[in-house]
Amino acid sequence: MYVSHLSLTDFRSYHGVDLALDPGITALVGPNGQGKTNLVEALGYVATLGSHRVPTDAALIRAGAPRAVVRARVIRAERPTLVEIEVTAGKANRARVNRSPVPRARDVLGILRTVLFAPEDLALVKGDPDGRRRFLDELSLLVTPRMAAVVADYDRVLRQRSALLKSAGAAVRGSRGSADLRTLDVWDAKLAQAGAQIIAARLALVGALHPLVAGAYAQVSSGQGEAWIAYRSSLEASLADDDGGGGAQVASSAVPSAERPSVELLEAQLMEAMGRLRSKEIERGVCLVGPHRDDLVLTLGGLPAKGYASHGESWSFALALRLASYRLLTEPDGPEWVSDWGEDGEPVLILDDVFAELDVRRRDRLAALVADARQVLVTAAVPGDVPEQLSGGRVDVMDGEVTRVL
Repeated sequence: MYVSHLSLTDFRSYHGVDLALDPGITALVGPNGQGKTNLVEALGYVATLGSHRVPTDAALIRAGAPRAVVRARVIRAERPTLVEIEVTAGKANRARVNRSPVPRARDVLGILRTVLFAPEDLALVKGDPDGRRRFLDELSLLVTPRMAAVVADYDRVLRQRSALLKSAGAAVRGSRGSADLRTLDVWDAKLAQAGAQIIAARLALVGALHPLVAGAYAQVSSGQGEAWIAYRSSLEASLADDDGGGGAQVASSAVPSAERPSVELLEAQLMEAMGRLRSKEIERGVCLVGPHRDDLVLTLGGLPAKGYASHGESWSFALALRLASYRLLTEPDGPEWVSDWGEDGEPVLILDDVFAELDVRRRDRLAALVADARQVLVTAAVPGDVPEQLSGGRVDVMDGEVTRVL
């Protein structure tokens, strides 16, 4: 899989740009602030319908423009597919595949797969759980595109249920009698149904990623310490101490698939936990249990990576998470639910201004590990930031102009 052409209209800083791309390695070179990251951000958006830089789409539209359009021609098994996404602030995005409209923008998920390394990845180790949850869910969409509908349903139900909890709490505190909670029962069932699928998908990912992360960390860091990942569930915490978020958290270790709970069991456990925690949820006005309160636990040498790992170790862990993702999507002997992509399903690798953040040893190790990928896009402020192992094509980006260098 590779991208042969990228076209942008009113996306970020670009009024319009057309860029032809080749398989192999291409470096996008130019001073900071010239638009290099905007180009690779657009490709990441086609793959995930999200940005690695901002949480909402409004910032993707050029100032003063009503909408932005991203077009990417994806070549897979020598067959081209043109994906077009129209981003409009405050409205649902629209998409086309080979010039034909699709019912929902998320129907384009799965056509392009990318694994993107960026300076923001350091937050996977040092940041809040939200970023790690997003990491798992975005990878889940690359593996199983239908999960996009499940995640969207969960977010919608979570907002509705939270609003009902707040109104119920206000009714109780206002001494206006007991609130009618029959509607809440309906949303409990919907939340449990979608939430169980998300937790099951995350547990499967953690189980598959666990050995890959350990191996990738050893390669990037020269074997300094042992990296482990596990899934920490607010559901397990609620079962352990009857507190949906304020008490001790219980880590779910990566376990074989036969030993992981089924979707049906997870759904039943979520329903039971919500029923048991209802009075606390009404009092606080928030949902205290569900995948929105879970975390991906990162440990290094038996200690939490967050707070204990050095800056270099944190970078190595972040790189290991991305390398493990890439290998999960490419290894032919991986899990059956990952390897259904057939031939030429290897994702496009994007290295966005990463090498300037790394010491020489980590730069060389990372470059050696990704040099043989089908397509690699590297952004750098100066040519010297691109390791020799990644020599290839070059595109200069300056003042909003994109120029291929022969």
